Amino acid sequence: ALSLEAHGPGDDRPEKPRRYGVTEMRSPCYSFRPAHHALQEILDNIGPFVDGLKFSGGSHSLMGKELIREITNLAHKHDMYVSTGDWAEHLLRQGPSSFKQYVEECKELGFDTIELNAGSLKLPEEAILRLVRLIKNTGLRAKPLFSVKFDSSDIPAAGDRAFGAYIAPVKQSSERVEDIDLLIRRAERCLEAGADMIMIDADDVCQRADSLRADIIAKIVGRLGLERTMFETSGANTSEWFVKRYGPR
Repeated sequence: ALSLEAHGPGDDRPEKPRRYGVTEMRSPCYSFRPAHHALQEILDNIGPFVDGLKFSGGSHSLMGKELIREITNLAHKHDMYVSTGDWAEHLLRQGPSSFKQYVEECKELGFDTIELNAGSLKLPEEAILRLVRLIKNTGLRAKPLFSVKFDSSDIPAAGDRAFGAYIAPVKQSSERVEDIDLLIRRAERCLEAGADMIMIDADDVCQRADSLRADIIAKIVGRLGLERTMFETSGANTSEWFVKRYGPR
């Protein structure tokens, strides 16, 4: 996602819908009805610069269907896609059929993109690929979210095992280990399965401008490409860094 402050009349981006230089913003998620009017005012002013609207923290699970449709319709009027955020993992406890119903309901409510937080799903890799394919078969866009740190017990003990290959269960560990190559390999396989975009979690990468990891960002962009990678940021300074380093495209 790119900083709004860096966009201007000469930002060298095409008209929406765009494949690159994509900006995604979070929706208000605490005061629903007043937030709808605030959101309309925001989009009336900056709509041309914003490509997507993300529902934050599973906020749509607490809203009535009528209000959700109002917000998704408002975003579509401004030529913006609407993403679910990373709420899907909370539904998987009820079994695979509940996830399929969730995706179908999201489509009916006007969502365009289903975000999957691969870190918190705690599923075998092959299962993540099945979810990506299920989303695509429903006609929606799939956007897996990856963190650069993994539980040490999730990292293959030897070599680059085939994606989805059987791995004997091991005791879960609370130790978090940075593994950029593993992130990239899993992201590449999600893209091969049909994922439309890979979201990179801001934690440990670009949450703060003074601790931004340019080495990690460069490696991910170099392997996955700018058109298929989106980075979460937590502030204007961090967002602006991306535009200055990689350009508005």
